[in-house]
Amino acid sequence: MKAATVKPNLRNQQRADVVTDIVIEGPDGCQLTCKISNLSRTGVMVSCNQETAGQLMPYLKAPAPGNCVKVKTRFSVPVAATQPVSILANGNIVHLRRMARDEFQFGIQFADFEDNGFDYVDNYVRKLLTDTSGSN
Repeated sequence: MKAATVKPNLRNQQRADVVTDIVIEGPDGCQLTCKISNLSRTGVMVSCNQETAGQLMPYLKAPAPGNCVKVKTRFSVPVAATQPVSILANGNIVHLRRMARDEFQFGIQFADFEDNGFDYVDNYVRKLLTDTSGSN
């Protein structure tokens, strides 16, 4: 009998709502600009139109478990009020869903970051979540 593989919990990190651009480089080298919907320490939810989604996910089919689409991402987060820093991260598209006729969302799970990217994302998300919980 084959041992069951443990699937990572894709929702184990709190997500902060963020609306900003993200550039995604697909496996074929195409670079597409989309919008971030939310961000966590371990991944990002991205919104795009059908044409863009189709370029990243052929046939607009969600990736099968263990068969993720590898991508490179580039986006900015503020490290101070007036100083954004560019984040470069490799990741995998692990989720795809249709939201409306011409709107799709897909989830990218980060695999690794260049330089201090993880620390910047971690601090930014922590600040957003603290600001949000303090205003309730």
